[in-house]
Amino acid sequence: MGKDPLSDGEIAAKLAELPGWAREGNTITRTFGIRYHGGVAMIVNVADVERLVGHHADIDLRWDHVRFGITTHDAGHRLTAADFDLAARIDRIAAAHQAQPHNA
Repeated sequence: MGKDPLSDGEIAAKLAELPGWAREGNTITRTFGIRYHGGVAMIVNVADVERLVGHHADIDLRWDHVRFGITTHDAGHRLTAADFDLAARIDRIAAAHQAQPHNA
């Protein structure tokens, strides 16, 4: 997956394909509502995928939700296609764990 920084237009187009994800500077974020132990299980599944694709999110686990933040560190903390690929994978994992949208 490409790790060249995307333009603002490319970022906006990719965000439009990923409902629930928001841009915060050079990071995309999403929070899922899920109880603590379910969140731990979901994070383990995400970590397995991250290892396979060689790209990692920043993850914040709380008692009733999990927040993911994704940027490409080795592209100068800029957004790349790899970030959006990982976000889509996280969405599929969250759905499998029945995580719900969460208003942080």
